[in-house]
Amino acid sequence: MAKYLLKRIGQSLLTLFIIITVVFIMVRQMPVDGYFDNIDKLDPSVINATLDKLGLNDPIWVQLKDFFVKLFQGDLGVSARYSRDTPIAQIIAQKAPVSLVLGLISMALAMVLGIPLGAAMARSKNKFWDKFGTVFIVLVNAVPAAVYYIYIQSYGSTALGVSMLFDRNNWVTWILPVFSMSLGNIAYYAMWLRRYMVDELNKDYVRLARAKGVNSKSITMKHVFRNAFVPMIQYIPTSLLYTVGGSIYIESLYSIPGMGGLLVDVIKRQDNPMVQVIVMIYSCIGIIGMILGDLLMALIDPRISLARKESARG
Repeated sequence: MAKYLLKRIGQSLLTLFIIITVVFIMVRQMPVDGYFDNIDKLDPSVINATLDKLGLNDPIWVQLKDFFVKLFQGDLGVSARYSRDTPIAQIIAQKAPVSLVLGLISMALAMVLGIPLGAAMARSKNKFWDKFGTVFIVLVNAVPAAVYYIYIQSYGSTALGVSMLFDRNNWVTWILPVFSMSLGNIAYYAMWLRRYMVDELNKDYVRLARAKGVNSKSITMKHVFRNAFVPMIQYIPTSLLYTVGGSIYIESLYSIPGMGGLLVDVIKRQDNPMVQVIVMIYSCIGIIGMILGDLLMALIDPRISLARKESARG
């Protein structure tokens, strides 16, 4: 496991390096207007002096090297427009806890609702819960998320009698964004658990247990669900990506002071240093989620060998 883990970490670091490099170069191709207020009124000599001070007139490889040197020293740089000259690490330290709490609550809600729904769909194949779940999954995946996010905000705020905007001190205003953020994962968990449980229900050991007169509920919960949940485990950390993807729009929609809303804001303001740091953080979340998925599978089911899994991939 140690060898596999080291190899995956090495691959992940390489992937992260490539992502950061590509984003860094793309950001540097954007107009320099984002580094100035009222650039049209500034003298060209002032603009050039500022770019020299920021190192933006240096060759791109020099800028990239300086960025990685500072990154390894724990220096993420300073904001160019969002909060001028404020350390980016300080801004993120204020925003990240809000997104983290919302994300964890929404993932917990998705597991509480999505896993039982998937199990119910598998047990009642072609009956009410299966049809209900199928319609729900199709709607969540087929309808653009922005559409039902807006409907939930409009009609939900009216039904609850609360403001459309998020208030950290009013727990009722947490309900709609958390529910909206969890919808993708609810459908995700339900779809995959149903698939794995249906596969298990068609296996010989289930037919043998039924032939011996074992209670159907006992077979489903003690054997089928447990065996189906093992491959499902790898998708739980990966579902962080659904949460992250949803939070970017939802936090902006509800004016939530978190990382998702921050990313939208800094893109609008062309705060290039903050854009590249936030993209780097989101990339780290996705990569770590994929590694954790494989490790959780190995820990929960001792029959799985990561070494064999890696050789099978190769």
